[in-house]
Amino acid sequence: MHIVITGAAGFLGQRLVDRLAMAGELAGQTLSRLTLIDQVEPNRPIARGVTVRSQALDISQPGALDEVLAEQPDVIYHLAAVVSSAAEADLDLGMRVNFDVTRALLEGCRLHGLSGTRLIMASSVAAYGGDLPDTLDDMTALHPQNSYGAQKAMSELLINDYSRRGIVDGLVLRLPTIVIRPGRPNAAASSFASSILREPLNGEEAVCPVDTSLNLFVMSPATVVDALVHGASVSGEAVGPFRAFMLPGITVSVAQMLETLREVGGESALAHVRYEPDRNIEAIVGSWPARFTNLRASRLGFRSDQNFRDIVKAFLDESV
Repeated sequence: MHIVITGAAGFLGQRLVDRLAMAGELAGQTLSRLTLIDQVEPNRPIARGVTVRSQALDISQPGALDEVLAEQPDVIYHLAAVVSSAAEADLDLGMRVNFDVTRALLEGCRLHGLSGTRLIMASSVAAYGGDLPDTLDDMTALHPQNSYGAQKAMSELLINDYSRRGIVDGLVLRLPTIVIRPGRPNAAASSFASSILREPLNGEEAVCPVDTSLNLFVMSPATVVDALVHGASVSGEAVGPFRAFMLPGITVSVAQMLETLREVGGESALAHVRYEPDRNIEAIVGSWPARFTNLRASRLGFRSDQNFRDIVKAFLDESV
């Protein structure tokens, strides 16, 4: 099996690469080739018996993916993206990377006859927004309130249509907010959701830019990677004609997150968090819904985290 991963140098990309290399198989088939693509050359995993090609490539350039698509990959994970705040700050950049690249990838699949290739794209809870019911389902109309969400929503529609036409076997996984991410804060509007836990647990200062009553729909990194792996084994027939759905996260308020920080790290950890309201961040993150009925994802075998405390404990276990 030949697997291609765009955005392979990123946080999720590297975790997915490591998981695949360790397993040596995907969807019951032996892994023979891994092609890893990002703006910077992704780290190569240790994978016995697997041919690994890692390359730095600007996939927004015309024809950038033609060579790899001509090799007829079995599964493509499309994780490359410009994150929410960056896409909002630079419309041209967001459109080029988040939408134009997806369209070019789909057209490349069409050109090279990849009708049997499973294309899995990471979308986002940001595709929703506006005047929403308290609890959403997968068929709630998309009305994103920022450019990032709009670019993801447009890409979703294209994947649905190209799958309907039999050009590719698409699957779109809408990701909840991922916590706790390791490393340092990035340009994502939701970056604070990890930093208000990660930094205090490491004895460092962190800024909370939103009201603590704000609810978020969250998922741990390990559970997201589980979902990406599982997505390769779910049949298109089981998914049905509408190829996009929300992964089953859990709802937690920022206040509950901070209370969990206190329970796990003590008062000293909580004291490292200070409040500096940021209207831009609150406007973006506050437009994202926080409650879903995930019946469709659950029926397809996708799982959620059990509770938020387990997410924090998993982060601490990894950090040891």
